Amino acid sequence: MARRPGEAGPSLVVLDFDGTLADSFAWFCSVLNGVADRYRFRRVEAHEVDALRLQGARAIVAHLGIPRWKLPFIARHMHALAARDAAQITLFSGVPAMLAGVQEAGVPLAILSSNRADTIRRVLGPENAGRIDAYACGASLFGKAQRLRALLARRGVPPERALCIGDEVRDFEAARALGCPFGAVAWGYTDAGALAALGPDHLFAEPAEITGLLRGPEQA
Repeated sequence: MARRPGEAGPSLVVLDFDGTLADSFAWFCSVLNGVADRYRFRRVEAHEVDALRLQGARAIVAHLGIPRWKLPFIARHMHALAARDAAQITLFSGVPAMLAGVQEAGVPLAILSSNRADTIRRVLGPENAGRIDAYACGASLFGKAQRLRALLARRGVPPERALCIGDEVRDFEAARALGCPFGAVAWGYTDAGALAALGPDHLFAEPAEITGLLRGPEQA
């Protein structure tokens, strides 16, 4: 999936973290019902998980009966749990090679995430973290578009020259709100079919396909 001759590649690749780089879904499921008890929203039963993976964050929040005012408190608590359990969270197979390949292709990398930057760096490890040129972390559940806008302004990158890559409907919505191309990954939190139905610019089946897209024809 290399670029066609004469086709310009992106000036910046903006990556989501959880579900895109980090294989954190099993961990998320393991702590979710404890958080539900603490903040008094609906528990998720095992038989509901597949159906919820077809939904966007707004639909899931509504299904769980979470008032919007509780979201910042729940997010802060989840981030603290992720920091506590960072050693249990690993990167998807192929992600380190993908990050190295994108760096070798000369395309700057950024991470846009609701998670904390210190947790992200710990999960990435020093070598992988050193390949990231910018971090835009701690966004609210529905605040990624604002963080993305600030990131692009800081880097001096027009939206159409940034490729955003993520695994959730809200990642797609943030990219589209600014006019950024979007690549969906098939291995994250949201069902791949549900993401494909949104009409992303790219649908990646494995991390190596991201590197392949960013290589020019002379590097393919």
